[in-house]
Amino acid sequence: MEYRRIKDQDDDDGKPHTDLESQYGKPFSGIDNVLNSGAVSIKKPNWKLKSVVTLALTLLTSSQAILIVWSKRAGKYDYSVTTANFSVEALKCVFSLVSLLRIWKSEGVTADNKLATTFDEVSVYPIPALLYLVKNLLQYYIFAYVDAPAYQILKNLNIISTGVLYRIILKKKLSEIQWAAFILLCAGCTTAQLNSNSDRVLQTPFQGWLMAIVMALLSGFAGVYTEAIIKKRPSRNIHVQNFWLYIFGMIFNIIAIFVQDYNEVMNKGFFHGYSFITVCMILNHALSGIAVSMVMKYADNIVKVYSTSVAMLLTAIVSVFLFSFHLSLAFFLGSTVVSVSVYLHSIGKLQPQK
Repeated sequence: MEYRRIKDQDDDDGKPHTDLESQYGKPFSGIDNVLNSGAVSIKKPNWKLKSVVTLALTLLTSSQAILIVWSKRAGKYDYSVTTANFSVEALKCVFSLVSLLRIWKSEGVTADNKLATTFDEVSVYPIPALLYLVKNLLQYYIFAYVDAPAYQILKNLNIISTGVLYRIILKKKLSEIQWAAFILLCAGCTTAQLNSNSDRVLQTPFQGWLMAIVMALLSGFAGVYTEAIIKKRPSRNIHVQNFWLYIFGMIFNIIAIFVQDYNEVMNKGFFHGYSFITVCMILNHALSGIAVSMVMKYADNIVKVYSTSVAMLLTAIVSVFLFSFHLSLAFFLGSTVVSVSVYLHSIGKLQPQK
């Protein structure tokens, strides 16, 4: 009877095991093993672990923009942003290798978790790697036009681009609640940028909005394209797929270093201008990707959404003390609307028909 209740609950949730396969890159056989061994209960993740990874994601997300702004000196970056991006990709690659080593030690090397691959499989990774390169570079230059709290608000525009591209590329339908959430998101982003203290209606100038929209489009397309790649071969280990994506990210960042900062790097050194804050920023960007994966593993999408919403407010509060940011009523109302829209988008997914 216990097994039947568990099975019915899984069916009601509309979350078949294939979702886990596509997420982690290998069949999830834990439930089958437990049932076959005679056990009838499934252990839920420890609440302490769930709390730790959720808190980690919130702190990492809220401090991203703050660390980028804090790393500037006299309004400019003393270090090369291309070398910083390369360092982030290299760290992610190391994290993927460490995860693979643990899997190889416990499970052995299999066809789905080995690094050896074919040209056809690898040839699809340069596209999202190139898109992420441009998006990450814009992430530094946008702060010439926006402050840290405004960036946290505007970067939620990638939800709209992701949703639209999901509909176009992956042919996934969006619910009416999700479309309403998109409208609320636009309204919230605009409200948060209202400026009543000057002749300019919006605090963020046109260049800032343009860069935010381009970043949203690049992030959305890269995310959808990467998901399509991963789900094309769901049995492939996710760490292997991430490894090859990060390898191409490193290659493109090396090219960017030669094109943009070759003379500076050759004359002053690769790590010229790096400070303690710069190192923390690079580590933050690398760990943020790991934290998202851990939240998805030990928690769920709702937790991730709440983390994003809380991070926006934390960024604003910290910026009040660090950068003399003025927490206006328009910003507070706008961030509240954005938080509601993000939550509605997460719960408004169309449920599979039974």
